[in-house]
Amino acid sequence: MIGEFGTLFLVLALGTAIYQCVFPLAGAHLSDRQLMDAGRYGALAQFILVAAAFMMLAFAHATSDFSVRNVFDNSHTAKPFVYKLSGVWGSHEGSMLLWALILAIFGGALAAPRSSLDGLRARTLAVQGFLAAVFLAFIVFSSNPFERIFPVPPEGRDLNPLLQDPGLTLHPPFLYLGYVGFSIVFAFAAAGLIEGRIDEAWAKRVRPWATGSWTFLTIGIGLGAWWAYYELGWGGFWAWDPVENASFMPWLAGTALMHSIRVTETRGAFKAWTALLALLAFSLSLVGTFLVRSGVLTSVHAFAVDPTRGVFILAILAVSIGGGLALYAVRAPDLSSDARFNAVSREGGLFINNILLVAACAIVFIGTFYPLFAEAMSGEKLSVGAPYFNFAFTPFVFLSLLIVGPAAALAWKRGKLRVALKRIWPAAVVAMVAVVISSWLARPRDVAALLGIALACWAGGSAIIDLAKRVRAFDAGAFNRFVGLPRSSIAMCLGHVGFAVVAIGVIGAGVWKSEEISYVLPGETISVGNTDIMLNRVVEARGPNFVSQRAEFTASKNGQFLRDILAERRFYPVRGMQTTEAGVWTSLSGDLYLTLGDRDEKRGWVVRAWRRPLAVWMWIGAGLMAFGGGIAALPLTARPSSQEQLAVRAVNDAVA
Repeated sequence: MIGEFGTLFLVLALGTAIYQCVFPLAGAHLSDRQLMDAGRYGALAQFILVAAAFMMLAFAHATSDFSVRNVFDNSHTAKPFVYKLSGVWGSHEGSMLLWALILAIFGGALAAPRSSLDGLRARTLAVQGFLAAVFLAFIVFSSNPFERIFPVPPEGRDLNPLLQDPGLTLHPPFLYLGYVGFSIVFAFAAAGLIEGRIDEAWAKRVRPWATGSWTFLTIGIGLGAWWAYYELGWGGFWAWDPVENASFMPWLAGTALMHSIRVTETRGAFKAWTALLALLAFSLSLVGTFLVRSGVLTSVHAFAVDPTRGVFILAILAVSIGGGLALYAVRAPDLSSDARFNAVSREGGLFINNILLVAACAIVFIGTFYPLFAEAMSGEKLSVGAPYFNFAFTPFVFLSLLIVGPAAALAWKRGKLRVALKRIWPAAVVAMVAVVISSWLARPRDVAALLGIALACWAGGSAIIDLAKRVRAFDAGAFNRFVGLPRSSIAMCLGHVGFAVVAIGVIGAGVWKSEEISYVLPGETISVGNTDIMLNRVVEARGPNFVSQRAEFTASKNGQFLRDILAERRFYPVRGMQTTEAGVWTSLSGDLYLTLGDRDEKRGWVVRAWRRPLAVWMWIGAGLMAFGGGIAALPLTARPSSQEQLAVRAVNDAVA
């Protein structure tokens, strides 16, 4: 009965989502508090029902209930238990149910506070209910994860072996937390446009949702790049694949949105621009998620394979994105602002930053979707690869690194560039020193790479120096001043430093890498960079649902032992697939990366060895950015007024 109960819960959730959409919207229009509060109950009931359906599917996977087609297609009794659970979202149907669950979680979080709903919150819940209804209808009518299969097979087909990995266990939930989190921002933008209320108070309410969603998306993209790096065995971390780009585009739009919200909240400017970015961030999440999941990015004929899903997908995109942009077109002319600022000001710097981010997003969008459009129009297959993206995207990264330091150091409304540069001039010295060191140590001496290192050090150094100036780091009481800083200043510093660190890691691992491929017999050595790697032996091993060939290597330098490294090839009999488990030795200076290939009876095993300088800096930088985003997403605490502070001080003096 698990399948039947799961389907029932989804149908009931669809009904409550429609309820959540209609009643608070009517209540906000009629100024009826009871109707508005009805949206809260609908959102909470929807969360309970979708969570119950998700638990039903998880239970079916955990117990290997192969009467459910989704379990049969994505599980096996020999599969480790943790991957039985992650198999819940390892398929199209399961991932859509995860999407609906996270959507319900965010809706429930918005509804949870017991205070009466005002018009903005009620309309936001209504838009969120509409989105939930659309997604749940898609699941119920075209992607039901509880579809039965008869007769019941004795065994399942197993989960794709590439997904049986810790990185891919965590990657989709975090990615979806980012994608779906932007739905709340989208809903707030639509509600604000309906009311004609995009102002400082609106921005203050939206900021935690936007920043939190961006943080989750950052973690999800970082986990995906990390998984691709160590699991796929190709030695890289980013291939500008359409699936990667589908998550990167909303991240770029979300980054622009966070900066724009900051201006709207602080100065009341950029109102229309902020609303548009809020709509675009979630729209790009929709485009990326559904087109990837439908297979359209792989083949333009995917709709012909499953026309029901195709029609649903097109309808969802048209109604959600088209409706949001149509509302914006009608309301945006009314979102005027009295805030004035000079071109040389923090607002001006943030505006330039936003233009660069949106232009970079457009570059990625064109490179990802142009082949799709061209094939649909002409029938000819085109390929847009890494050379296009690297050539077109890199200048925007360099320009962002160039301006991020001075822009953050400028004053609001009216700044002086000379004063800002004087404030952060030590960062220029750091950048020049970094170029000298890099040109001495790095091979090849790539001019663009050296420029990138200089700009990254300039951006990261500027952020640190600006923060140090704010707290007067070398004067007494610096720690107390640091603690008293607004969280936004600390978050900005962490985010900008993290961005710079990621850039350094990408340059080191992408430009200065070295590679060696050779046949190696046990006892023979292969050299990469200044490191020698000897293959000791290859042994047979067996896992719960795979067999493997495990290579044992020893790394040494100038005859001195450094480390033992293991690399592995796994074969999954049920799926008939083979995976590569790279052997990676990580240090701050770089990674030593080894993979084991096929065997030749006479020449030995194919061994590929890479030296990836500074690779770990990418993950450190991503962590810093996510940490900064997490700090910025925390709700603000009201500071006591000056009179309250004097009263508290008087009480303390009296007690003393």
